Amino acid sequence: MVHLRKIPVWGWLLLAVWATLAGCASGERYRALEIDAYSVGNLRSEETDALNDQIFSAAQVNADPSEYLLGAGDLMQVTIFECDKLNTTVRISSRGFVTLPLLGQMSVQGLTAREAEEKIEKAYKARYLQDPHVSIFVQEHFSQRVTLMGQFKNPGTFDLMTKMRLMDVMALGGGLTEQAGRTAQIRRIGSSSDSANTVLVDLDRMIREGNSELNIEINGGDVVFVPEAGVYFVDGAVRKPGAYPISRSTKLFEALAQAGGLRPYADDKVILVRNLGNGERKVLELGLKEQEVQETQILDRDVLLVKASTLGKAMHGFRFTLGIPGVAGFGYQDPEVR
Repeated sequence: MVHLRKIPVWGWLLLAVWATLAGCASGERYRALEIDAYSVGNLRSEETDALNDQIFSAAQVNADPSEYLLGAGDLMQVTIFECDKLNTTVRISSRGFVTLPLLGQMSVQGLTAREAEEKIEKAYKARYLQDPHVSIFVQEHFSQRVTLMGQFKNPGTFDLMTKMRLMDVMALGGGLTEQAGRTAQIRRIGSSSDSANTVLVDLDRMIREGNSELNIEINGGDVVFVPEAGVYFVDGAVRKPGAYPISRSTKLFEALAQAGGLRPYADDKVILVRNLGNGERKVLELGLKEQEVQETQILDRDVLLVKASTLGKAMHGFRFTLGIPGVAGFGYQDPEVR
């Protein structure tokens, strides 16, 4: 810090000009910041770990055999305790039917083993046995599977042994990676990629905000896809400059809040550098006081540079110090130097 007993008028002007140039120089930072984007590999690792902890704590992944889901191709052993002659081992047909002694064809597609037991008990009780007790053992389970794709730690195809919800199958996939976005796409069996039968779930609302209605039931054959998160960058007169993933529909005011908010010397202007693809960029200067600007949608690889006020920097950069007894001094330090 430079100490002066007296600063002449020309000195104040010189310092103001220097502060202005320093503010302008910071406008070049976005280029270096954008280059740093490609080295960002571990974004919000602590936040992702916290989300995964919530997933694992809420998930139900230990299947009860009585809750096994039945479907085409499964081989099940049916035991009637009151009559050994009715016992049978049968494979479920492609249409979801089994053929049982005395009862003929019966649909069990999509039922749990316990639900199928109750259905068979009622059928035998209605016509043949007074108080039957039925047990089903699934010898081969082929029908119910779910495929996890995208930003899971262990993507792949898993047996859907029992009725599961979205958080349950996310736990099967080992949780989310640090690059995961905050939206899950669930494509239902038999639907094409452009079909309307695709469900979108906001993972932040489901996991962090506890919206249980979004924790939907997953069916056999479903494909769950979690895309990679987009990234935006913030620099300039903010408290925590850096790179941040787009967690969901991020607005400009939310992006600045994520970066710790504005510093006291911040101007009411922000420069938005938007990547248009093919090496082209669009640079806009926006006024932060405008409501429409605050609601601006942030896109992947956007760069936000918050301008510094020359007067604000001057006011926050000057210091009054005391040296030896009776001697006072003034100094200046660029508040943007961190």
